[in-house]
Amino acid sequence: MPAATPVLLVSDHVDGSVHVLTVPDGAVVGRLTGRHLSEHAGFLALPEGRVACVDDRRGELLVLDPFAGKLVERTVPVAVPAEHLACDPSGRRLAVTTGLGKNGEPWSDLLTVLDLATGEAARVRTRVGEPGVTVLGGGDPLVVLRHREPGALAVHRFADLLAAPPGCPPVPPHALLPLPDDGHGDAHAPGSGHVFAATGEGVHRARRKGDTLVAEAVVPWGPSARGWYLRFDTRRQALWTTLRGGDPDPLRWPEWTNQAWRHDLETGRTLLTDLGPGLVFRLALARRHTAFTRIHPAGDELVLLGADDIARRFPLPAMDGAPRRGGTPWEGVQRRAVAASPGSDWIAVTRGGHGEVHIVDAETGHEATRVRLGTPLHHGGHMALRSRNDGADGDPVGR
Repeated sequence: MPAATPVLLVSDHVDGSVHVLTVPDGAVVGRLTGRHLSEHAGFLALPEGRVACVDDRRGELLVLDPFAGKLVERTVPVAVPAEHLACDPSGRRLAVTTGLGKNGEPWSDLLTVLDLATGEAARVRTRVGEPGVTVLGGGDPLVVLRHREPGALAVHRFADLLAAPPGCPPVPPHALLPLPDDGHGDAHAPGSGHVFAATGEGVHRARRKGDTLVAEAVVPWGPSARGWYLRFDTRRQALWTTLRGGDPDPLRWPEWTNQAWRHDLETGRTLLTDLGPGLVFRLALARRHTAFTRIHPAGDELVLLGADDIARRFPLPAMDGAPRRGGTPWEGVQRRAVAASPGSDWIAVTRGGHGEVHIVDAETGHEATRVRLGTPLHHGGHMALRSRNDGADGDPVGR
């Protein structure tokens, strides 16, 4: 295919399939079966349009090249269930944490590190929980784990982890930076070497200094709400999340408030934009727009924020099995995934349970194509949209 053609990877992690589509026509140009990708760890953008992800059933990290004749470039055994996935700024050294999976509480303390250039890999024990992870460059790589209860940023030297002996030995961090106990959401700005962690207080910032981290001032959320997800914007050098407010009871989800939160890392300015009530979670970054999906009993919509930060809203067709009033938005219901590439103006949105993908022009809100796949896309599935040199790998954390 032409190098400039964007491609969309669509995963049904329950059904066990991955489709590769060209954008915007929606033509299927590749498919994997028997691959149950970790929706929580997500897709990690690597250089030259490649992506990494984890097959939670087989216990393998996959490196996929959707622009090559052979989709699966390589596989590496890793510990599962995969919780979070990240790489250093070069895309060479990766880390995979384990956590909850389908269990009632976190039970695994295994961390896998691997070097794609040499093929080396090692597994060590860290701490039971649901740790986030970033891998810092700027010298010898550092693996930074974001732990909860007690909260901390735990710093490990990548080389030490990779040199660990067989048998999954416990490896204590060589440095710790305290955090509140409710951390959830991680980001890494490779240019400055900063790592960010979302907590109830706001976004905690730390910068690399040698082989350790130095804490900086916390960025407050502003209103009486918090973000549960962080995303580094390679286009504007900014952080994004959705602030969720209201009664935290999941049964009250239709009343949750949602605001797009953008913090400019160069100016320190924070901007809030109302998105409306209901369920809003992950977001996607296109060339000139930021995309959100909002699920609500009164109707779902795609919300696009352009350079003017005005919310433009486009209705989405209802989902059978969507979250209902009186139930939670997480258990046994259908949801939506959203994907975009900083190198294009296309947005992809799934219709969970229907096996449909809407491909939308962010400039106009017009639906160019609606693709129907031979899989339901349970729970909304998961997606990644890439162009070969779109710069998405400037965000080295799996999404």
